[in-house]
Order: sequence, then structure tokens, then C-alpha cells
Amino acid sequence: MSTGTVRDAAFEVLRRTGMTTIFGNPGSTEIPLLAGLPEDLRFVLALHEGSVVGMATGWALAGRGPALTVLHTTAGLGNAVSAIATARVNRAPLVVLVGQQDRRHLALEPFLAGRLHGLAGEYPVWTDQPVRAQDVPGAIARAAHEAVTGRGPAIVIVPMDDWSAPWDGTVEAAPAAVLRPAAVADEEIAPLAALLAQAEDPVLVAGAGADSPAGWAALTELAERLGCPVWQEAFGARAGFPQDHPQFAGVLPADRGGQRRALKGHDVVLAVGAPVFRHYPYDPGPLVEPGTRIAVVSDDPAEVHRSPAELAVLADPAAVCARLARLIPAARRRREVAGPDRRAVPPPAPGAPLRAVHVLQELARRLPPETVVIEEAPSSRADLHRLLPARRPLGFLSAAMGGLGFALPAVAGLRMALPERPVVAVVGDGSAIYGIQALWSAAHYRIGALIVVLANGRYAIMDRLAERHAGGPGAARVPWPAFPEVSLSAMARSFGCPAIRIDTHDRLVAVLDEIVPDLASRTEPLLLDIGVAPDAEFHP
Repeated sequence: MSTGTVRDAAFEVLRRTGMTTIFGNPGSTEIPLLAGLPEDLRFVLALHEGSVVGMATGWALAGRGPALTVLHTTAGLGNAVSAIATARVNRAPLVVLVGQQDRRHLALEPFLAGRLHGLAGEYPVWTDQPVRAQDVPGAIARAAHEAVTGRGPAIVIVPMDDWSAPWDGTVEAAPAAVLRPAAVADEEIAPLAALLAQAEDPVLVAGAGADSPAGWAALTELAERLGCPVWQEAFGARAGFPQDHPQFAGVLPADRGGQRRALKGHDVVLAVGAPVFRHYPYDPGPLVEPGTRIAVVSDDPAEVHRSPAELAVLADPAAVCARLARLIPAARRRREVAGPDRRAVPPPAPGAPLRAVHVLQELARRLPPETVVIEEAPSSRADLHRLLPARRPLGFLSAAMGGLGFALPAVAGLRMALPERPVVAVVGDGSAIYGIQALWSAAHYRIGALIVVLANGRYAIMDRLAERHAGGPGAARVPWPAFPEVSLSAMARSFGCPAIRIDTHDRLVAVLDEIVPDLASRTEPLLLDIGVAPDAEFHP
């Protein structure tokens, strides 16, 4: 377009790039952009900036392309930094428009003027405040490309008067389209193919970067060709391999000692879509036993560049694995894989409290394979991995950054983007409190997600970590109190979200039998506030 305002030109960019859903919590500096929004652009309100970015992260991870968020100057961007960090580590392409005071008196640092460059640290993949108002549409278009290529949030800072500036038809400093060919030439991966072909006992480690239909198919074909076990990376944001496959070994231990034991006996370890390796807590010693060689395949430059591997391939994991499966000879034998222990536990005795494992087990018996499970229950994570395997791409999602407050916004964004798939969040009550504002958006926009809160009335993960630090159960006196008086069901209802309190196994079974069969067709959220006793042990 050659006439109109910068705002009009920016809207054309949003339409062209598919960013027609805007997640935001508006402030005064964003009014010139949002007031009188065209009807073909949808605004989704969240009640806190962490929820804004969390919902957009869920939307983007559902494969809808870059998601658009609008934040309010210093306060909005500052409130969203933790969620922006999560989006970066979760590889979610976001375009973040941050409002700024009127350009014409910024030199005087007026009220609401923000020192916005660097406020989000190094978590954005790109940040820009255009020199001229007329450069804003091009900056938004470039941010969409940067977010996709850099796999993370790209920030554009826009002074509020820029939107009404006349559009002069200036050249946009961004391409109309970016091609990212995924072809992999055989000669380029010949060294990796040779390494695997020579291996006597290889093993694969799958990561979030392989979580796509093409990634699952290629990695499955490669694993079956090699006849080897496949581990899931520790603290992964997503599952890179079907976790109900007979060659799935489980989630890799998060400490070096446990990892060495898990990978012992393998002469080649190939990490696919994952770095080498993520750990917590610190444990001294080498990553693998002497004599074990490490290779990595990832399309994330940062993952590749920091991985202490003998050989690294910076390319699309699905394309590389598909070619490797055709280049290497079939294994002469298939290694037996024990896999995760999925044995059932008995229900609680009459009068005994529910535990998280009882809830997870009943969910596992009922959830269909296409369910998206979002996890933010740190003290129960090991049981969730064991009992709720990801059976479809995007079947599992977690906050790889580790900060709380991700699941409730993400479950809303994901279900909004994928109305055909059941979406379930499994969240601790301590975690849920950090993102509770997202329930209002879920209720207001009639987002049919199920939120399962494992309510033990405390930060159980912190209690267990303190005990481990002090030498064993009961050895630590912690300064933080429990919070049994907090009612997540009451909080949910106050935001307009239906909620059910559950305290017995019989009630749990009855409620799940009633609601799970209709999860895919739900048109409103539901929170299950389930009272559980704290887990006695913690396995990172």
C-alpha cells in the first residue's frame, strides 16, 4: 500500500505473515495501535504479561507460525521476561511488540518512557527500535523471519506516535518470504553415517528439536535400522520420539553419574534435536564412560556450538535422520530395551490419601493417544514421564527453562490453536498460582482445556531438594511454610473457570469417567483441584 498510516501498513504485514491473532494486556502506549482494531484481527486478552507470552508460546508451538504479542513499555516487558526466557528455550517463534512513549519527547524521559533495550537480557533472538516511524512495518516483517529462523522471541519497540505517522510507501527492510530448504546431501553427512555404521552398540538421545511428524518418522526409522535404545533428553520441552515404542528407554537421568550408568556400554551416542547434555544438579565427572564417542544433530546453532561432541551436524534433524536411515546398514541384532516401568500401583486404601501417582495412573488409563499433555508438576515429573508417554508429535510439552507459570497460559494457547486435539495440563498447585490469571482468558474465550492440579499445599519440590541437600528425609528445616489454605478451585471460579474439588479415589475415577470421553469437544475449561499427599521421594 502507498497511502494511509504506519498502522495501516503494519496491519498489512500482520495479514501477510499470518499474525492475525494478537495476545496482549494493553497499556496506554498501545492504545494508538489497538483502538478500533480491524475485525479480521483478533485480540486475546490475558490478565498478566506472563500469561500473554505463555499463551502466545502455546499458540506458536502448535505450529501456527510466529505468534504476536503486545506488551506495555517497561512494566509489561519486565513482567514478561521470565516467560520470554521460557519461549526462547522452548524454541517458540514470537514477535513481541513493546509500546514506548511518544517519540517526540523521549529525550525528556517522560512518564512511562522505558529503557527497553536489554531489559529482557539475551533471551530475545533479535531486538529493534526502528529509527523512523516508517520503518516499523518492515521491522515487524523482519521480526517474523528472525523469530522463525532464531527459534525464539523477536522484539520490536514502537513509540506510540509512530502508528499515526503517514505511510509513504517506503521499502520494507525485510523479504516477503524466506526459504529454508531442508535437503541434506549424502556427502555432507558421510562422516556421521560412517561413525554409526562402525558402531557396535549405538544409542540415540532424542530432544525437543525432533518433535514433529517428520522428526518422529525419521528418528523411528533410524532407531529401528540401528536396533538401538532411544532415550529422551532430560528437562526436554517436548518429546522427540514416540514414548510407547518398544525401543524407548525412558528419560535420561539429569545428573552425570546417572547418565553415565544409563549410557554405559554404548560406543556411540547420537543426540538428535538436543544439546549434549542438560543436567541438574551439578555432578562432577565426564559425560560418558571412556571410549564412548558423542555426536549431535540439531538445527539450533547455539545447541550445536556448546555441545562437547566429537562430531556435530547443524541441519534439520528430520532430514538428517531420514538420510542416515538409508545410508547405514541394518543392525545385525536388536538390543533388548527394558523401557520405563509402567506397572500399576494399587489404589489407596480406604481412608488413605490420594497421591500424584494415583491421579496420573487414572489419567493414563483414559487419555486418548492424540492428547497434548502439558507438565508443570516438578515433584511428580518422574511419575508423569513414566505413566503418560507421548504417543503423538506434540504429545508432551514442558517449560524447558524451569520457571513456573508456563502451563496454564500455554494450555490455553495450545487448545485455541488446536481445537481438534484434547489438551490437558498437569500442574502442581504451587506452579498453578504463578499463571492463575490465564484461567480468565481460558474461560472468557471458551477454551476447552482440562487443567489437573495436584494440590499438596506446599512447594514439595523445594522440600525434597532441601532434604537431599541436608542428607535425607526429615534432615532439613525449611524456612518456607506450607499453604494448605490456598484453594485453587475457588481461585479458578473467581476467574470464571469451572472447577471441581476432588479428595478421594472414587470421586477421581467418577469425574474422569465423565469428562475424559468428551475432552476433544469441550467448549469451556475445567479445573480439577485434586488433594494429594506430598511425594516422599524426588527423582530429577
